[in-house]
Amino acid sequence: MLSFLLLNRQILRERDTLGCSAPTKMINSLVFPRPSEAFKFASTRFDGSRKSKYSKPRMELTLTQPDDWHLHLRDGDLLQAVAPHSAKHFGRAIIMPNLKPPITTTAAAVAYRESILKALPADSNFTPLMTLYLTDKTSPNEIKLARRSGVVFAVKLYPAGATTNSQDGVTDLFGKCLPVLEEMVEENMPLLVHGEVTDPDVDVFDREKVFIDTVLQPLIQRLPRLKVVMEHITTMDAVRFVESGEEGFLAATVTPQHLILNRNALFQGGLQPHNYCLPVLKRETHRQAIVSAVTSGSKRFFLGTDSAPHEKQRKECSCGCAGIFNAPVALSLYAKVFEEAGLDKLEAFTSFNGPEFYGLPRNTAKIKLTKASWKIPDSLSFSFGNIIPMFAGETLEWQPCVGEKAEMLNEVQEVGANKG
Repeated sequence: MLSFLLLNRQILRERDTLGCSAPTKMINSLVFPRPSEAFKFASTRFDGSRKSKYSKPRMELTLTQPDDWHLHLRDGDLLQAVAPHSAKHFGRAIIMPNLKPPITTTAAAVAYRESILKALPADSNFTPLMTLYLTDKTSPNEIKLARRSGVVFAVKLYPAGATTNSQDGVTDLFGKCLPVLEEMVEENMPLLVHGEVTDPDVDVFDREKVFIDTVLQPLIQRLPRLKVVMEHITTMDAVRFVESGEEGFLAATVTPQHLILNRNALFQGGLQPHNYCLPVLKRETHRQAIVSAVTSGSKRFFLGTDSAPHEKQRKECSCGCAGIFNAPVALSLYAKVFEEAGLDKLEAFTSFNGPEFYGLPRNTAKIKLTKASWKIPDSLSFSFGNIIPMFAGETLEWQPCVGEKAEMLNEVQEVGANKG
């Protein structure tokens, strides 16, 4: 199968030589602005008007259906709008609890789960895996209740003030939360960490490294049997830290934006609010380190989109919200990253490593990725306003589809046709 895919890839590259159109503007200008010979993104799209004897067969990948191990679905109208996009491609997702008010109890997690299930299409098999929002007041007994519920799979640590709706987060991890953390070890309940300090004296680009040095390293030393996921890592420091830990007890999720964009993407052509997320994008050297780690085949890294939707006006304002809505495009972007490094390692990252860390079975459904160009909608319109997807208006080269009645993202494109 792999040799067939590699042959197809060679054929497609020969077709590029025979005829291709101009590079897509945003991805060409923001993705890997200083390419090296070791890793280059293909940024061309095929011109269907020019035929060659190499036009077929079309390159396809069949993968075990992926899971998203870090997802924001919000609530209310926003939940109704975005949940189907994640459910279309992913079998399960770890759902972030930073709502207003936050999901701090098992009872609240159960109720939120029911709201998510009601927002899904009638034929969806998507399973939300719930989390609790850790606070200074969380009790060890709540961890016991969470484990017995069968629907709560982790606890999320937000340092107070670190990101969206984190004002109720932890102010003193060791002083106020140690009994809870010890109970999590007993219950084999993972701790999911937003790994940034909030000290205003620490530069925003250094907050991940300082958090590792001052919080995570001491935590792992004190509780070596605590399962920890460092969420949405952004630096080579995080890569080294995760690689230094014990496999099965320390892991990391990685987003498409931190694999594809560096901090230049925030400013090229003017301020780009739809590329603003937390943790903030970092230097190119950090991006390269994350790509190398993810594509190495290591089991310590797995897919977590951190898809975080906001209504357009909340992004394009004097104090814009952090978060990138990437659910409709995430799998296409991950495939783009792995295409240059080795597509044979993509399935483990998207579909195997996460379930293994959480002690869950792999999905049985399959998803197909087809090498065919498709255009991302400029915006997605809903009754409450518009949401701008990642790389809005650009062209991607991989189309995901699930099951025998695969629709190749047609639903996303049809919604985009009604943009406002």
